[in-house]
Amino acid sequence: MKIAVVQTASSDDKAANRDLVTRVVADAARDHPDLIVLPEAIMADFAVEGGSVAEAAEALDGEFVDTLRKCALEHGVAIVAGMFERSCDQHRPYNTLLAVGADGSLLGAYRKIHLYDAFGYKESDQLTPGDVAPVVVQVAGRSLGLMTCYDLRFPELSRALVDAGAEILVVPAAWVRGPLKEHHWTTLLTARAVENTCYVAAAAQNGKKYCGLSQVIDPQGIALTAVGEADGYAVAEVSADRLTDVRRRNPSLLNRRYTVSPR
Repeated sequence: MKIAVVQTASSDDKAANRDLVTRVVADAARDHPDLIVLPEAIMADFAVEGGSVAEAAEALDGEFVDTLRKCALEHGVAIVAGMFERSCDQHRPYNTLLAVGADGSLLGAYRKIHLYDAFGYKESDQLTPGDVAPVVVQVAGRSLGLMTCYDLRFPELSRALVDAGAEILVVPAAWVRGPLKEHHWTTLLTARAVENTCYVAAAAQNGKKYCGLSQVIDPQGIALTAVGEADGYAVAEVSADRLTDVRRRNPSLLNRRYTVSPR
């Protein structure tokens, strides 16, 4: 399976962001990946502290999802991307990852569980958390576990996804810049791969607010491909044989003594 992780920055102009998605998917599709991963909040950027993204939110049959489906169908590639989805609270939508199949079908939606109430920001003022349940979708015969940005700091979710069958953790993000933040990002991505003996495919926003550093990491914690700070994409092959071999030599999932349960 071939995965492309795309790095770019969204704005608060939803029409411009849809055009951006169309361009970056077309660019990455030239390498014929099975899956293209776009960043968190690529539909519309986060509001400033004290602001709201409620007006930007859409339903799963809105213009943004329609754009994703058309891009997937046109290029014959599955896509995972982040959006703000309307919820039962009109003032606090969901922070949602949508997975679209190569045929344009909706494979699944993951609503971010762990909201970013940290480092002086309070995401829960703007957004509603999703249900505490792992979301795993199938692409090109592989099982993908969906998680978003701040979720990376909670190893329980990645373990629950692997227990649900995930072979690849897909992590769209808008990881905010700051002291040691880039170090946290790369360290946690590597840790989630090593402790779960799985692949991790992370696509992050960049620019003035976010750190970029999108990458694909293998089950031994080796970065197979990466993007620095600039716009762009990177492509890596993931192998079922490699996953099986690593898990045979390092059977830590079998050797553990604890299970994970929701709080």
